[in-house]
This record gives sequence, C-alpha cells and structure tokens, in this order.
Amino acid sequence: MTTKERLYAEYGEFHRDARNRACHYLGIPLIVGTLIGILARWDLLFVGSTGLSAGHLLLVASSLVYVAIAPAMVLPMLAVAGFLGALGRALPVEVAALLFVVGWIFQFVGHARYEGRSPAFLRNGMHLLIGPLWVLERAMGLSEGR
Repeated sequence: MTTKERLYAEYGEFHRDARNRACHYLGIPLIVGTLIGILARWDLLFVGSTGLSAGHLLLVASSLVYVAIAPAMVLPMLAVAGFLGALGRALPVEVAALLFVVGWIFQFVGHARYEGRSPAFLRNGMHLLIGPLWVLERAMGLSEGR
C-alpha cells in the first residue's frame, strides 16, 4: 500500500457519510482559497521586495508534500489552489476571513451532525493536506465518491 493509499484509507474512515462529504466539497475549497488569498497579502521581505508572499510559500510547501505522495496531482492541485487563492486574494480581507470561518463551519457540521466523528486531521495533521487532494480527485472523476 502506498503512502497515498494509506492516507486515503485513513481519511475515508472519517468521511463515510455522503452529507459529510458534501460539506467537505463546499468547505475545503473555501478554506484553501481564502487561506492562500489571505496569506498572499503578506509579502516576505528579505532584502527589498521579493514578490514572494506567505501564500506562495504555502503553495510551494504543500506542492512538495504532493510530489512525495501524489506526483501526478501536483500540477492540477497547484493550478486549482492558485486559482482559488487568486479569488481569495481578490476579496476584501474581512470577506475572505468570514468565508474561511464558513468553510470550517461546514467541516465541523459535517463531522458533528452527519459523521459523528471528529475530523481526521485531529488524529493526523497530514490530513489537512489530504482533504484538498481528496476533494480535487473526486471533482476530476479520478476517485470514487467515497
């Protein structure tokens, strides 16, 4: 079993209910887009302006993880995350922050009301990166609904 298969199996155990998965299909893109968008506002200054932001750093770091566990998904994930981040960056920061919170509300409602289990990332922090990958693969028709 590959690392990705193991992580997906673990993640899937926390997402058996279709209503919980629906909450994730809405909440995860909101979280990803607004988090990157908010972080993109913070330039990392070393000597002068580098044009590098905390949002860029997050995209690079997460892409390195995806290279290790799902190399074929790195470019699609980077494209979608970059697009969502640009949308999040275009929003007023107050709206982006509100949508970030709404995204998390979807996650916790899905788990508390429909799944009856805590979120997977509370057991394994790596699931914070697996969730977006899992949602994207399903949106692309690359994985079954579960």
